[in-house]
Amino acid sequence: MFDTKVAIVLRNDLKNWQLLNVTAFLMSGIVAQYPDIIGEPYIDRDKNIYNPLSRQPAIVLTADQDTIAKVHSRALERGVTTSLYVEEMFSTGHDAANREVFGQFSPDDAKVVGIALRAEKRVADKIIKGAKMHP
Repeated sequence: MFDTKVAIVLRNDLKNWQLLNVTAFLMSGIVAQYPDIIGEPYIDRDKNIYNPLSRQPAIVLTADQDTIAKVHSRALERGVTTSLYVEEMFSTGHDAANREVFGQFSPDDAKVVGIALRAEKRVADKIIKGAKMHP
């Protein structure tokens, strides 16, 4: 049904609250990059209006630190723009602080805890190789 795949890869040692927090942040980056991914508002039987949601499903995967670093590297090598969350962002409290701490690292030393991408299925599958479905 879709020519592309949305994939979120989370580091396998995160606490539950971190998993949920990082997933939400990463998916917001995908939506920002691809606003056409959002469908129409939802309306219930009583005509209450709710926010539109993504038209395309996302898969959530898990990986160890080495594998997630490889996913990051493969995305960069293929020129796929990603949403990225580094460990140090857990200690900040707002967007400007997140960007400040994010800018202190390069791909070689970033402690990536989550990465999300949307790419053509074949390309996405090569990038996320080694990650497993999240339990």
